[in-house]
Amino acid sequence: MHTYDVIIIGGSYAGLAAAMTLGRSLRQVLVIDSGAPCNRQTPHSHNFLTQDGVAPATIAAIGKAQVAQYPTIQFKSGLAVSGGQTGDTFTIHTAEGEHFQARKLLFASGVKDEMPDIKGFAECWGISVLHCPYCHGYEVKDKPTGILVNGEQASEFGRLIHHWTSDLTIFTNGPITIPADHVAQLQALRIGINDKPVKAIVAAQGHIQHLLFEDGSTQALQALYARPAYQQHCPIPGAMGCQLSETGHIVVNAFQATTVAGIFAAGDATTMFRSVSAAVGAGSLAGAMINKELIMATTV
Repeated sequence: MHTYDVIIIGGSYAGLAAAMTLGRSLRQVLVIDSGAPCNRQTPHSHNFLTQDGVAPATIAAIGKAQVAQYPTIQFKSGLAVSGGQTGDTFTIHTAEGEHFQARKLLFASGVKDEMPDIKGFAECWGISVLHCPYCHGYEVKDKPTGILVNGEQASEFGRLIHHWTSDLTIFTNGPITIPADHVAQLQALRIGINDKPVKAIVAAQGHIQHLLFEDGSTQALQALYARPAYQQHCPIPGAMGCQLSETGHIVVNAFQATTVAGIFAAGDATTMFRSVSAAVGAGSLAGAMINKELIMATTV
């Protein structure tokens, strides 16, 4: 079986950036990608220099075409499901029954968002139900906006979004668990708090029109921020012993190395700051650090 220098799990922004760096470093690389990025229904990517407003899928397609020009880079469509290590060699197994070996692994596999049980939420996710004001806040500035949040994080989240719009309401989707002093902070900013259980998000082609509550009442909105639960898109790093943080992210050092020697990670799988630009930067760094390790391992 052919042994690659590096196998990259995940072919979106972090994975492509790492592949470009490694291709330019003359490394034999296999990129395995399942084709299910978390932003696949987001219409526009923002806050990425030279690509502001471009569709995420377009950015990824351009990146893949550029990376494919390097002859030592190969792409494989498939889902990596397990991995193992024998000595200094790693093996990756796919759902399609194939097996690949490499001297180093890079997980750029991202996270999988878990949609709450609210009708219409999933259809609006990434379009008008948003996760990041730096990615989308400018486009909905000064518009009627909500935040689906409760508990201690409500005050910080509310103050953050209030910077982009003063027409802001927090929806706790049930009894309020926000600490009393935090409620006072929100009220001082004239941020509304609505504790009615949310039945549905009524929208047209992913664009919110209003929230429908269990009691039949409604509230007009144009944007809703939320931080749904998530899990690692790929379970292999945890299964291979890579440490995960309390937030469920792969722990990496300043050079994108995990706690398992020879395994690296980059992109959304490693950080709560989810953005295309950050993923590209982390992927480029990971590629350079992997190449350095390979050089040092063969230099006498």
